[in-house]
Parts: sequence; C-alpha cells; structure tokens
Amino acid sequence: MSAHKRVSSPLVSIIVPARNEEASLGACLESLVAQTGVDFEIIVVNDHSTDRTAEIGRSFSSVRLIGAPDLPASWTGKNNAVTAGAKEARGSWFLFTDADTVHLPGSLRKALAEAEEHGAALLSYSPEQEVHSFGEKALMPVIFAELAANFRPQDVSNPALPAAAANGQYLLISRQAYEAVGGHAAIAGNILEDVALARAVKASGFKIFFRYGADAVRTRMYRNFPQMREGWTKNLALLFPSAKRLATIRLAEFVLIAGGVLGAILFAVKGFMPLAVLSFILAVILYGMFLHRIRKAHFSRSASLCAFAGLPLFAYLLLRSSLLHRRGTVEWKGRAYASKPTDARPEVREALLASPLAKRKSNI
Repeated sequence: MSAHKRVSSPLVSIIVPARNEEASLGACLESLVAQTGVDFEIIVVNDHSTDRTAEIGRSFSSVRLIGAPDLPASWTGKNNAVTAGAKEARGSWFLFTDADTVHLPGSLRKALAEAEEHGAALLSYSPEQEVHSFGEKALMPVIFAELAANFRPQDVSNPALPAAAANGQYLLISRQAYEAVGGHAAIAGNILEDVALARAVKASGFKIFFRYGADAVRTRMYRNFPQMREGWTKNLALLFPSAKRLATIRLAEFVLIAGGVLGAILFAVKGFMPLAVLSFILAVILYGMFLHRIRKAHFSRSASLCAFAGLPLFAYLLLRSSLLHRRGTVEWKGRAYASKPTDARPEVREALLASPLAKRKSNI
C-alpha cells in the first residue's frame, strides 16, 4: 500500500509476523492502513496459524499476505517469519512490528522523521503497555521497571556507549543497516532477537535511537496468565542474566516491606510502640523506594499500586525461566526452542560475528 505518492518520501515496508493472532491482528492492521504522510506497504507474514489470522489478513485489500516457509532447524519462528517478509519488501526502511500493537495516527511519519532527525539507522519504541487483569497489573510494571533500569534509553541512544537494545514490538530500521548486519538471518536462532539485532547494528557503527513511545504505539502483550508465564519464561533469563540473584533481591524486598507492616501491627498490639514505629518506618522507606522504581515503568497509578503483589510472581518467573534455560529448552506458541548458554549473557557476540559487515572488518 502507498499512502501518499511523493517523490521525496522513502518507502517504508511494514512487516507484521503473525502466528495465531486473530484476537489482535484486526486492530493492528486498522491502525496501520490509516497511517498518512508517508509512502508504505504492509506485509503480513502468516506463520502457520491455525486460527483466523490468515482470513483477517486477507480482509484488508491493501495488505499483502504471505506465508512463512517451513521453519528451518535452529531458527526461531519469528526470525523465520520476518526474514520472509524482508525478502518480499521493497522499501528503503523496514518497520518490524508485532500483531498485538496498535499504532496512533501519524506515528509512522513521525517515527521516520525522528529517525532522520537523530541520524539513527535503527529507531525503536517501547510501546505503552495495556494491562487489564490483576495479574497483568501486578507483574508487568515490575518487569518493565527492571527493563528501564537495565536498558536505559539514554545509554542505548549514545553512540559512545556499548549499551544496545531494541523492542521488537516496534523496530524501524534502514534497509542499508539491516542488510549490512545480515538481518534476522544472522541471528536466526536467537530467542531475544530484538536485542541481538540492536547489538549487531550498534557494533557495526550504525546509530540507534530508543525511547518510551506511548505517543506512537501501544500493545497488550498477554491476555491471560498462561500467556504471561510462557512469554516471560522464554525471555526473563535472557534479559536478566543474574536471574537467581535478582529473584532473591526482589523476594527479600517483598518480605521486608510486608514483614515491616506486619511487625508494626504486632508490636503495637503488644505495646512495644518504639519497635512498632521503627518497623513501620522501615516498611515505608522500602515501599517508597519500590514505588520510585516502579514509576519509571510508565504504568497507571492503579497498576503501580498492584505491582507490590507482583514481586514474588516476578521472582518465581525469573527462577522458572533460569531453570528451563539451563535445561536447554523453552516453549513459545506451540514450538520448543533450544536455549544456548551464551544467549543469557549480555556480552554474547554471536550475532555480531555472524554479520557480513563484522566478517569484512575481521579481514581488514
């Protein structure tokens, strides 16, 4: 599809991988076809869906629906699907975005302008996260607060620092940079493909711009607890390599805050008022520190208040993720993936060494 025919406007190829996404794909495509101010095409890659995903894709006349090829050995499904989409793309820019995203009016034009303004070959937004159930409100702010602390946008966007990250829910990249690092084919087996691609891009000398993008895109990642458990089990140990240590810290934080409040009540009942006051002050200080961290995750006040209950849940999922990755296999959307030990370390260089540009540099 082309929104506006203008000689000066680069063509953006929007690539949407979709595997059993009937619950969200329609809203995603409605928001994409409504974009204005930039030339674009939309390619939906149906990744062997067994629901109405393909039917929904075909219902949009301006959307090009293709099927993902059979999954090669050692590839992840998403890498296989987006690679198929990139091969069919005609644009000088690629926007890789998930089927559960909704894009605000004019956001594509603004994102392209922002990438050009910052001289970025890769622009990525962390979408606004929609949370509805209590489980979502409890867990998601805790996880995204940790992500905000570990992948600081100002560090990622600084060419002088090695920090690199991206959010695969919204990843806008120039064709030049994408092909230079070998695209998703160079990181075919990497479960955390967005971060791996960002590392390859930055290590190859291209600039990244990364920020919270509530003004551009929103998403509801998971719609029930089983989806959250499977999705975060797949990712947490890769995002936070010291999983056991972090789980211990967050569980201790929960125990100290809850214990401080309970201790204050018990001491007060028994008439030990100085101890009650000290216990309560400790709980208030720790809870204040917790809320300060959670607010950086950009969730609503109600979700932030629920987040305290998410601390033990986060610890559980961290330990579960670490255990399954150590065993060597994780599951996602009906597929089992082998987990390489090196995937869990931030200094992993597989993707960088596999890129054509890195190989050329090594021969210089």
